[in-house]
Amino acid sequence: MLLPQVLEALKPFEDRSGRKIPVIAAGGIYSGDDIGRFLELGACGVQMGTRFVATHECDVDERFKQAYVSAKQEDITIINSPVGMPGRALLNKFIDSARAGNKKPFKCVFHCIKTCEQEKTPYCIASALLNAMKGNLEHGFAFCGENVFKIDAIQSVHELIKSLKQEYEARKLRTMCH
Repeated sequence: MLLPQVLEALKPFEDRSGRKIPVIAAGGIYSGDDIGRFLELGACGVQMGTRFVATHECDVDERFKQAYVSAKQEDITIINSPVGMPGRALLNKFIDSARAGNKKPFKCVFHCIKTCEQEKTPYCIASALLNAMKGNLEHGFAFCGENVFKIDAIQSVHELIKSLKQEYEARKLRTMCH
């Protein structure tokens, strides 16, 4: 967890400016308990992504959401994307094929980021992500958070927020009692 180091590194800047610099924690935040832990450590807020993908309101295809619901911990892998950044994703045949060198060079139509070297990369990240969003996981893959395997159902955002609040409140009660 990097939060304590980030907060420490910000202190000189806060001292110079005379005000607090808000830090939003992200990565690995799954539950209301996690939210409480990060806030107690000094974060001003949290960012959550993976949990909200498996909601009815998320606009990705149901097959993408179902990949999250079906995920096991051993399905999670780190890939090196064509734009030069590592990312956590759910292992599938598309990723296996790219790792095996089976993809063919492509003609880039997006030119979305300078660090992408289309001559050297086995696939277009923009196309792969668009395909995944549309549920075509044979031609793409699902990026995910490290706790994706904990998701066991697709629910509404209302239900998710309600459960996060309950978990957060339960944490507050536990910490007050100890």
